Amino acid sequence: MEKSIRDFPKQFDFKPKIENQNKLGSCKRFLAVGMGGSAFPAEIIKFACPQTYIRVHKNYNLPNILKSDEKETLVIACSYSGNTEETISAYQEAKKRKLNLAAIAVGGKLLELAKKDKVPFIKIPQTGIQPRVALGFILISYLKLFGDEKELKTFSGFSKTLNSKTAEKKGKYLAEILWDKVPVIYASEKNSAVAYNWKIKFNESAKIPAFYNIFPELNHNEMTGFDVRKTTKTLSDKFHFIFLKDKTDHPKIIKRMAICEKLYRQMGLGVEIFNLEGKDKWIKIISSIMVADWTTFNLASYYGNDPEQIPMVEEFKRLITK
Repeated sequence: MEKSIRDFPKQFDFKPKIENQNKLGSCKRFLAVGMGGSAFPAEIIKFACPQTYIRVHKNYNLPNILKSDEKETLVIACSYSGNTEETISAYQEAKKRKLNLAAIAVGGKLLELAKKDKVPFIKIPQTGIQPRVALGFILISYLKLFGDEKELKTFSGFSKTLNSKTAEKKGKYLAEILWDKVPVIYASEKNSAVAYNWKIKFNESAKIPAFYNIFPELNHNEMTGFDVRKTTKTLSDKFHFIFLKDKTDHPKIIKRMAICEKLYRQMGLGVEIFNLEGKDKWIKIISSIMVADWTTFNLASYYGNDPEQIPMVEEFKRLITK
């Protein structure tokens, strides 16, 4: 896992090739189907590229698609392993309904189906890494299928631009603060996918509980759960909050974050501010994800947990396929 995180910037040198490209057609709407790390890249593209119409589906089969939208919608089934049963069920339904369809995977059943059905697909390099640290490969593959060459060009030179050493230093610092705490990540709605990604990396890599929420919604409900009293202090003491601040957020959101931070500190709650920074939107997003990787890697080490394997998920898969 340490090598996977350290080598992560190299993923942006990947040049995806669309097989069966002549079957791709021209679509204006995109439905990205995937679970976990296979869906996350589409979620951040959705917010980073508002000019592109993207829906993300994380479930079996397909969501409702208006009949009038079917011809201009491309369903992209993405499963890093190629064996995710929810994604395969969506692929099969899309195929049955004769919808525009494409696939992304390193191999597995999904690519077997795509080859057999002559469906457009992108094969991701098989490097043995976990899906949650394959962001670069999957992100670029989605953009290629979206036909967004302009956005793809922005990643030129990222393998040298991204600073893994700085991310490692910040990650170690955060891990020390979060030792023996339950992280709660807060962000704006615009950065909700980033906050969620932090949360799942605490779960999968560090093997600890973690949660996330977004402004302004949390000010209307969750916040009141941390109105600490003597009788509830022992419950609140375990939580530590990470505010993902972005200077490009709506001014009212920035104000809400500042006031919420002040109130939480007055309650004696632990709060850490993490500024989303970078010369462009992608550097800002991806740099923060690198910090999350290093934070959770170090926490796994502190707790004596394996940061790479996810045995509970594998056991669940074994039991559900019985």
